[in-house]
Amino acid sequence: METEIAAGAIGGDFSLFSLFLRADPVVKTVMGILGLASVWSWAIIFDKSLVFGRLKRKSTRFEDQFWSGRPLDELYRKIGDKADHPMARAFVAAMEEWLRTKDTGRSDAFVVGSKERIEKLLNVSVSRELEKTERNLGFLATVGSAAPFIGLLGTVWGIMNAFQAIALTKDTNLAVVAPGIAEALFATALGLLAAIPAVVGYNRYSAALNSFAVRLQGFADEFSAILSRQIDERTK
Repeated sequence: METEIAAGAIGGDFSLFSLFLRADPVVKTVMGILGLASVWSWAIIFDKSLVFGRLKRKSTRFEDQFWSGRPLDELYRKIGDKADHPMARAFVAAMEEWLRTKDTGRSDAFVVGSKERIEKLLNVSVSRELEKTERNLGFLATVGSAAPFIGLLGTVWGIMNAFQAIALTKDTNLAVVAPGIAEALFATALGLLAAIPAVVGYNRYSAALNSFAVRLQGFADEFSAILSRQIDERTK
């Protein structure tokens, strides 16, 4: 009779919202953490999609201007304080140092030493810009690796609840064990739903970051070589 009452109380409602409301506080906490992690992961994925799209477009436009043959001083004046992407900011930082060496009052030793300073400025600028671009990718990696285990915690806890229900009612009827098992499976599903997009997003944007890093470092090396040749010509 008690089993029938329990079955009626369950009412066969296994919607996601009902599962969450019936869940143990520990399982609810797990579900809440996974839900927030999933939402934040998707926010990062969409943000990085926009960021890398802008970087690609702006870098291509800047490289076209840089290799168009126009004087570097003219390009620097055009960009000025409006540098809004890593390649342009690295260019401006190096050009500011280069323009200091063109002052008439500077010694030859200062001019020769500027090659090393420009190279260091470009390396620091590249590292700083890549660090900014990489921001939040670590969160995706963390969610991708940790979410399945957090979901597993909810799974184990839900199964424990199912066994406790069996012990209390001394009945293995499906109506007794189903709620705990459903909670357990729901926690597992949430863990996978949070982890899979995070892993895919991390792999995709890590590859995009590596590709952009090679492109940015290549530009920095070429620009450093151009300025170095001009410095050598001045000291002859």
